Amino acid sequence: MFSTSRLLFALALSPLLVSAVPADFAVQPQSEQTRLSTISDGLDWRKSGWADPRLGGGQMLDFTLPDLGEPINVIISGLSDPFVLTHEGLHRYAKSIGFSEECLGMHMGNLHEADLGDGDGRKIEQFLARQHYFPIWGTCWESVRGGNHFRAWRQNGTEANSGAWFLAASKEKYVGEHHLIDTDGYNKGRDFIVERAAAGGRWKNRWWKADVEWKEGLLEPGSDGVNHDIAQDGRVAILTVRRL
Repeated sequence: MFSTSRLLFALALSPLLVSAVPADFAVQPQSEQTRLSTISDGLDWRKSGWADPRLGGGQMLDFTLPDLGEPINVIISGLSDPFVLTHEGLHRYAKSIGFSEECLGMHMGNLHEADLGDGDGRKIEQFLARQHYFPIWGTCWESVRGGNHFRAWRQNGTEANSGAWFLAASKEKYVGEHHLIDTDGYNKGRDFIVERAAAGGRWKNRWWKADVEWKEGLLEPGSDGVNHDIAQDGRVAILTVRRL
């Protein structure tokens, strides 16, 4: 028989045995492992080409309304072709994957802000590109018919000067539905960019092709805090754009 005194001794000893287990042997839930791996990747931006905005007090949702934002779901790594990391270069690269400047240079809609955790705080979108329909009126047709578009901010503050472009991509409905985001529009807009970037394209005398890496843990899946209450899958595409 197991005596009462031995049972009491075993119970008293059990917390010590648990605390003696090395932390490395603790089993992390998969979501926590993903989160820690993602943070680790974003710590050394000189190596990864981008910094996790959350480490500097930023976030991966932009600021569309006071309490709602749209997911920043594509990152063009700072390890990309240096020309693409410039403002002129991003404009030209966008053309190579089916986007262009707004119709007649006129902006439609609110100006979004983003905090990339680079020391600059919240900054206004630096580029808004819309899907270019050829040969039907280019981006003017997108403004009417709807389609894919993205906003871009560059991570180049004093705290994280990675040079990476952070993109909030989405697909919107036609003008009769007030350009609301399409069903599953955040995932669709991101995937539209990724498919064309991975396939490669050219603009005038420059050719580019992107390597794609998918990251989870930067964005929380679902619709919490997301504009229009449209859920997204939480995946962020990291593009490293190479000039061919």
